[in-house]
Amino acid sequence: QVQLVESGGGLVQAGGSLRLSCAASGSIFSINAMGWYRQAPGKQRELVARITSSGVTNYADSVKGRFTISRDNAKNTVYLQMNSLKPEDTAVYYCNIQFLRYSGTNYTPYWGQGTQVTVSS
Repeated sequence: QVQLVESGGGLVQAGGSLRLSCAASGSIFSINAMGWYRQAPGKQRELVARITSSGVTNYADSVKGRFTISRDNAKNTVYLQMNSLKPEDTAVYYCNIQFLRYSGTNYTPYWGQGTQVTVSS
């Protein structure tokens, strides 16, 4: 089994900062990409930021220059530093990993439960 423990969400005023964390544990041999997605009410889930095992990152245009994704491979943990938050960043943020099981041959996606981020104006 695999567990993803997300933390760091909450309520913040516009212009403020939050740092999300997502720690993966369980039957994981290796992790390829790790990322954060978000889903606002009435909208589809969208990619926020993604980082590969070698550190290559990509971001949604709406968060470039404000959010930074990083990872600690030794801890199987991914972080999302969110600065200059805007009300339109309000959403449930989901952690996603692409992992390989010890006996597996293909990388499998896995989702966290989500953490609420609310930005007040």
